[in-house]
Parts: sequence; C-alpha cells; structure tokens
Amino acid sequence: MRVSHRNIYANVLSYMNRSLSGLVELNLQASSQKKINRPSDDPIGMSRVLSYRDSMASMAQYRKNIDTAQGWNGLADENLIQVNVVITRLKELAQQAATGTLSGDNREQISFEARQLYSQLITLSNASYEGKYIYSGHKTDTLAFREALFAQSNGNGTLDGNILSVEGGTSGTVLVQFLDDDDISEQPPFRYSTDGGKTWNNGEYDSTPPIGTQVLVMGGVRVTVNDTATVVATNSADYNDTSGSWLWIRPTAVYQGDDENSIAVEHFGPTATADLDPEATGVFKKNVNVRVDSVAGGNVNYSYSTDGGRSWVEGNTAPANGSPSLPVPGGFLNLDDDPAGGDQFVIRPNRALMHVEISQNETIQINNIGMDVFGGLYNGQPVELRGKLSSNLFETVGKLVGYLETNTQQGAQEALDDLTDVQSHISTYLAGVGARRNRLDITDNILYGLQLNASERKSSIEDVDIAELMTQMHMQQITYEAVLKSSTTIMRMSLVNFM
Repeated sequence: MRVSHRNIYANVLSYMNRSLSGLVELNLQASSQKKINRPSDDPIGMSRVLSYRDSMASMAQYRKNIDTAQGWNGLADENLIQVNVVITRLKELAQQAATGTLSGDNREQISFEARQLYSQLITLSNASYEGKYIYSGHKTDTLAFREALFAQSNGNGTLDGNILSVEGGTSGTVLVQFLDDDDISEQPPFRYSTDGGKTWNNGEYDSTPPIGTQVLVMGGVRVTVNDTATVVATNSADYNDTSGSWLWIRPTAVYQGDDENSIAVEHFGPTATADLDPEATGVFKKNVNVRVDSVAGGNVNYSYSTDGGRSWVEGNTAPANGSPSLPVPGGFLNLDDDPAGGDQFVIRPNRALMHVEISQNETIQINNIGMDVFGGLYNGQPVELRGKLSSNLFETVGKLVGYLETNTQQGAQEALDDLTDVQSHISTYLAGVGARRNRLDITDNILYGLQLNASERKSSIEDVDIAELMTQMHMQQITYEAVLKSSTTIMRMSLVNFM
C-alpha cells in the first residue's frame, strides 16, 4: 500500500487536534475547577449536581427564614423580659401603697412612677422589628396598642359590665360618686373629682344620648352606660369608697391589631343567607370553600376545597335534618336550615399569627397576638386571658394607677394580687418564645449539617482533584509536544530539505 503525503498530513493533523483538544479540555477544568462543565461531560453526574444545587438552595432559603424568625422571637424574648422587670417594680410600688401607714400624699407620690411605668409598658407592647410591629398580628404597619381610658366601679350597683365606652382625655384619674339610688335611665345626680377627691364638681348627662344608653359628662371625659344599669347612693360627706356606687376613670390600652378568635362565613347561592345563618366552628388554618352538590335521600351531598377551588374533595355527606353540620378540614360548617344544590360557602378564619417555613412541610410561629399577651381593651371591653381578667396587664396596671391617684389602699392591695397573675401569664408567654428560639437553633444546626453534607457530595461529583489534574495536564502537554516533534520528523516539510 502506498502511503501518500496526503494521508500522512491528514493523520498528523488528526493526532495533533486530538492531543490539543485533550489539553484544552484539561485547561478548561483547571480554570473552572469543575470536572463537569456541560451536560455532555457526564449526563448522570450533571443531573445529580443539579439536584444537589436545588436542595442546597432550598436549605439556604430555610436558613434565611430561620434568621428572620430568630430576629422576631429574639426581640419578643428581650421585650417580655423587660416587661417582667417593669411588673416586678410595679408590685413593689403596690406593696408600698397597700401599707396602712402611708398617707394620701405618699400614694400620690408613688402614682407618678406608676404612671411612667404604665407608659413604658405601652412602648414595650409596640415593639417593632425592621419596621414591623411584632404584636399586631398581620397588621404589622399598625401600632398594637394605643393609650385610652376605661372605668370600673367598686361593685355596688350594676355598673360593671354595663359600661360601653369612655371617651376624652384627662391628666389623672377621675373619681365619680353617685348621690342617689336609681336606674341610670333616671339620670341620678353624681359628682366627680380630678384630684383624688380633694375637690368636687357636679356631673351632667348628655341631653341626646344614643338609644338605650346614658352618657355621663365630666369635663373632657364622657362615659356611655347602658340605661338599665343601677347605682347606689353615697353620702356626699362619706369618702369610704366601699359605700355606695363609685367609678374610677383611669388609664388602659386599646388593642388595634387583629385576632384569631373569629371565623367569617360568606354565602353564595339560591337559598337566602338569613335562612341558613351559616357559622363555622373549629380551628381553621386556611380558607375552606364548601359547595353543596345536591340534597337528596335525606343527605346533604357536598364537596370542599382548601386551595381556593383549584381542586375539590367530593363525595362528602351529612344528614339533612333541618340544621345540618357539615364536617370540613379544621371543624364544621353549621347551618340553621337545609341548603339547596348550588349553595356555596367560604370559611374565612382571622389569621393574626404569622408563620415561616423552616424546612419541608414544617413552619414556625414568629409573632404573638398583642391582646393575648398584654390584654387591654378589644371591641370596647376588657380582654379575659385564660378565663381571668386579673391576667390583663393593662387593665391591672390601669387600676393600680387609678387607686394610687385616688388614695385607695384596698384597691392597691387588689392590684398587687392581680399583678402576680399578670406576671405568671407573661412568664408563660416568655417560656413559649424561648421554646421557639430553641427549636430554631436546633433546626438551623440540622440544616447546616445537611447543607455541608450536600456540598461534599456535590463536590465529589463535580469538582476536580487539583493534584491529579496537574499531573494529567503535564502528561497531556508531553503528549502534545511529542506529537509535534514526531510530525516534523515524518513530514520533513522544511524548505531546507529541498535545497
């Protein structure tokens, strides 16, 4: 077989390109520090690398969420510790004021500090993280609490529970004394004092109160009371606040955030809403859509959706007994009458608590509902916490300020007892915040370990061994230089060979 120069040249060129291509490929790996730079380098390896990258990106986001949650809960932790410190000081003041040897002037002097501590509690309850108020529920752009006034009586008569609202402003507690036995609807005479009972003024009634109420007017303060309330007369010369009906109009705070106590139900369909009067009971974490498919055979056949109507769980039934109760995720949809096919309902729970995802299918609460922590007023009435009004921080401190400013020794003792309940309640919430912080720390450590493991596995597939790569590059360079040298020997293409 004749070996032509053309064949020799083609083979030499092929060998040179092959060795040069290998050198260039190793050079690319050296510059990128990766064995896999394109899917064709290792299709299966690239698939595994992409999977690890996706997993690591998710874990990185989870850790960012944990950092945010730690910020919210860390602030709440420090905040509630400070609240506890203030409560401890208030207990000391109440204990002093409950001592029988103190004079009215002494209690007035103590009241100055108590009122300042009350203002400090308002500030603490309106704590914010990165411009978002942590005790306002989803209303993070709204102050959780604002200062306000409320009134309570000494229990004589039926004023407590019939006080609807207190409006206006005053620099100190307003003390009110009724001078006649009567229903409030008869506008019994009363007088009031703004200096703790040292001087008195006659009170008035609004001439045009809302229907079913009476409005007591005391300078810049107006108290709206149900006109069914009754009062007991007090001798105007008798300053014993255990005799007759007395009112203390003193400071408190109004909660302005949202709650998780109410569940709204919207109705659409052929049956009148008033006839069905739909109501939901239970604990709902998300909206639930309910659709009545038919009413037949003594049953209500219905479907429900928890994703806004994108998918439905069908084939559910409940007895059509004139007031059916339809089981749905989280509770029941209760109706006052049997619905008709085509009726639809949307259960919308109030969702004041906010959660962030810290791992797959795992979330954690980052905020607290202010009225559940500090109490105050909500919808015009004092909030009961765990079934007790004595755990309501703002009401208890407001009463203490009122009693101190009006020289009421027995009231100071009652406030002291209530402050113990308040401190216990705050400590319970503080324990809950601490537990969440511990859980976040544990989850973050777990995610860090998983992140490190995924990074090592990805690296074993994708990254190059530098020592091995340098050896390969050196060997490939020798190979390329050998090809060049042998090619010049075979081809003898130099002009000198023809001279």
